[in-house]
Amino acid sequence: MGNGESSYRRFLAGDNEGMLEIVCEYQAGLMLFLNSYVQDIHLAEDLAEDTFLELMLKRPKFSGKSSFKTWLFAIGRNITAKHLRKHAKLSVVPLESQEYLAVEDDIEDNYIKTEQKRMVHQALHKLKLEYRQVLFLNYFEGFSISEIALIMKKSEKSVKNYLYKAKIALKSELERSGFDYEES
Repeated sequence: MGNGESSYRRFLAGDNEGMLEIVCEYQAGLMLFLNSYVQDIHLAEDLAEDTFLELMLKRPKFSGKSSFKTWLFAIGRNITAKHLRKHAKLSVVPLESQEYLAVEDDIEDNYIKTEQKRMVHQALHKLKLEYRQVLFLNYFEGFSISEIALIMKKSEKSVKNYLYKAKIALKSELERSGFDYEES
């Protein structure tokens, strides 16, 4: 039994600390995942809150067929899909308008790293939605292929195919934008 599952069971039994633990542990990752759908971090934050609110009010049954995190992210995806259907027209903030500030002593190195992150971020957002999602879920959230398949409602073979194509597309997009790979 994972930590999220244990916390959720405690919450269902009346211990509100369990829900607080779930929010603390999963909020940031869930918010970033939902942002891959809506391209608006504030809206993604609201949708993540709606996900936790759904757990609190509707108290859905966790069957244990997947990890708690996979189940939670699937609920978030469903809430986001419902929101997108309701609000077909979304406002997107262009990446170019986002500022990144250097806080390290070595401003030049920090500037280069920031530019590289910005280029990767821009390249990611030029990819197809499925490619962005599969890369985020696999590399940033550490989900397995089978967990990603559950979250995205795709077969494992499709997820593997998306992941393979997403890596190629990201590399191609980065090379097109002049990204300089560092040899480490």
